[in-house]
Amino acid sequence: METRMVTVTSEEMAKGIEESGRIALYGIFFDTDKTDIKPESVPTLEEIAKLMKALPELRVLVVGHTDNTGDREYNMGLSSRRAESVVKFLQDKFQIPATRMIPAGLGMLAPVASNRTEGGRANNRRVELLEF
Repeated sequence: METRMVTVTSEEMAKGIEESGRIALYGIFFDTDKTDIKPESVPTLEEIAKLMKALPELRVLVVGHTDNTGDREYNMGLSSRRAESVVKFLQDKFQIPATRMIPAGLGMLAPVASNRTEGGRANNRRVELLEF
Protein backbone atom coordinates (compact mmCIF):
# COMPACT_ATOMS: atom_id res chain seq x y z
CA MET A 1 0.00 0.00 0.00
CA GLU A 2 1.40 3.38 -0.97
CA THR A 3 1.25 6.11 1.64
CA ARG A 4 0.56 9.58 0.31
CA MET A 5 2.34 12.20 2.36
CA VAL A 6 0.73 15.59 2.86
CA THR A 7 2.53 18.19 4.95
CA VAL A 8 0.30 20.57 6.85
CA THR A 9 1.78 24.07 6.93
CA SER A 10 2.39 25.97 10.14
CA GLU A 11 -0.33 28.41 9.06
CA GLU A 12 -2.84 25.57 8.67
CA MET A 13 -1.80 24.22 12.07
CA ALA A 14 -2.29 27.65 13.66
CA LYS A 15 -5.75 27.93 12.09
CA GLY A 16 -6.77 24.49 13.37
CA ILE A 17 -5.56 25.26 16.87
CA GLU A 18 -7.27 28.65 16.84
CA GLU A 19 -10.57 27.13 15.68
CA SER A 20 -10.68 23.95 17.75
CA GLY A 21 -7.70 23.94 20.10
CA ARG A 22 -6.17 20.95 18.30
CA ILE A 23 -4.72 19.67 15.05
CA ALA A 24 -4.23 16.05 13.96
CA LEU A 25 -1.03 15.39 12.04
CA TYR A 26 -0.55 12.42 9.74
CA GLY A 27 2.92 13.31 8.47
CA ILE A 28 4.94 11.88 11.37
CA PHE A 29 6.01 8.32 10.62
CA PHE A 30 7.43 5.44 12.65
CA ASP A 31 8.24 1.87 11.68
CA THR A 32 5.95 -0.75 13.19
CA ASP A 33 6.59 -1.14 16.91
CA LYS A 34 9.34 1.54 16.84
CA THR A 35 9.77 5.01 18.31
CA ASP A 36 12.48 6.34 15.98
CA ILE A 37 11.09 9.11 13.80
CA LYS A 38 11.46 8.29 10.10
CA PRO A 39 13.26 10.83 7.86
CA GLU A 40 10.14 11.52 5.79
CA SER A 41 8.62 13.07 8.94
CA VAL A 42 11.02 16.02 8.93
CA PRO A 43 8.86 18.38 6.80
CA THR A 44 5.96 18.06 9.25
CA LEU A 45 8.26 18.51 12.23
CA GLU A 46 9.76 21.62 10.60
CA GLU A 47 6.24 23.05 10.27
CA ILE A 48 5.52 22.31 13.94
CA ALA A 49 8.72 24.15 14.85
CA LYS A 50 7.67 27.13 12.69
CA LEU A 51 4.30 27.15 14.46
CA MET A 52 5.89 27.08 17.90
CA LYS A 53 8.31 29.87 16.98
CA ALA A 54 5.57 32.02 15.40
CA LEU A 55 3.39 31.66 18.51
CA PRO A 56 5.81 31.86 21.44
CA GLU A 57 2.99 31.75 24.00
CA LEU A 58 1.59 28.47 22.60
CA ARG A 59 1.92 25.40 24.81
CA VAL A 60 0.78 22.02 23.52
CA LEU A 61 0.16 18.47 24.52
CA VAL A 62 1.86 16.25 21.95
CA VAL A 63 -0.46 13.24 21.90
CA GLY A 64 0.44 9.95 20.25
CA HIS A 65 -2.25 7.58 18.98
CA THR A 66 -2.16 4.01 17.65
CA ASP A 67 -4.56 1.72 15.84
CA ASN A 68 -6.07 -1.30 17.60
CA THR A 69 -3.41 -3.77 16.47
CA GLY A 70 -1.84 -5.41 19.50
CA ASP A 71 -2.35 -5.17 23.24
CA ARG A 72 -4.03 -2.08 24.72
CA GLU A 73 -1.48 -1.57 27.49
CA TYR A 74 1.43 -2.00 25.10
CA ASN A 75 -0.06 0.52 22.67
CA MET A 76 -0.49 3.02 25.51
CA GLY A 77 3.23 2.81 26.21
CA LEU A 78 4.17 2.88 22.52
CA SER A 79 2.08 5.98 21.86
CA SER A 80 3.65 7.72 24.88
CA ARG A 81 7.17 6.86 23.74
CA ARG A 82 6.42 8.12 20.23
CA ALA A 83 5.08 11.41 21.63
CA GLU A 84 8.27 11.69 23.71
CA SER A 85 10.33 11.15 20.53
CA VAL A 86 8.51 14.02 18.83
CA VAL A 87 9.07 16.35 21.80
CA LYS A 88 12.76 15.40 22.01
CA PHE A 89 13.22 15.95 18.26
CA LEU A 90 11.66 19.42 18.47
CA GLN A 91 13.84 20.27 21.47
CA ASP A 92 17.08 18.95 19.98
CA LYS A 93 16.72 20.12 16.37
CA PHE A 94 14.73 23.34 16.79
CA GLN A 95 15.38 24.40 20.39
CA ILE A 96 11.68 24.42 21.32
CA PRO A 97 11.64 24.57 25.15
CA ALA A 98 10.42 21.48 26.97
CA THR A 99 8.19 23.71 29.10
CA ARG A 100 6.00 24.34 26.05
CA MET A 101 5.35 20.68 25.16
CA ILE A 102 4.00 17.80 27.20
CA PRO A 103 4.14 14.33 25.63
CA ALA A 104 1.20 11.99 26.20
CA GLY A 105 -0.08 8.76 24.71
CA LEU A 106 -3.63 7.55 24.29
CA GLY A 107 -2.86 4.33 22.45
CA MET A 108 -5.99 3.10 20.70
CA LEU A 109 -8.44 4.87 23.05
CA ALA A 110 -9.41 7.77 20.77
CA PRO A 111 -9.85 6.51 17.20
CA VAL A 112 -10.95 8.92 14.48
CA ALA A 113 -11.88 6.12 12.06
CA SER A 114 -12.89 2.47 12.04
CA ASN A 115 -10.10 0.01 12.72
CA ARG A 116 -11.74 -2.52 10.37
CA THR A 117 -9.78 -1.35 7.32
CA GLU A 118 -6.13 -0.51 6.71
CA GLY A 119 -7.14 3.02 5.73
CA GLY A 120 -9.00 3.48 8.99
CA ARG A 121 -6.12 2.08 11.01
CA ALA A 122 -3.73 4.42 9.17
CA ASN A 123 -5.90 7.40 10.14
CA ASN A 124 -5.84 6.28 13.75
CA ARG A 125 -2.02 6.20 13.81
CA ARG A 126 -1.37 9.88 14.30
CA VAL A 127 0.04 12.62 16.48
CA GLU A 128 -2.14 15.48 17.66
CA LEU A 129 -1.23 18.86 19.07
CA LEU A 130 -3.67 20.10 21.72
CA GLU A 131 -3.37 23.59 23.13
CA PHE A 132 -3.26 23.88 26.91
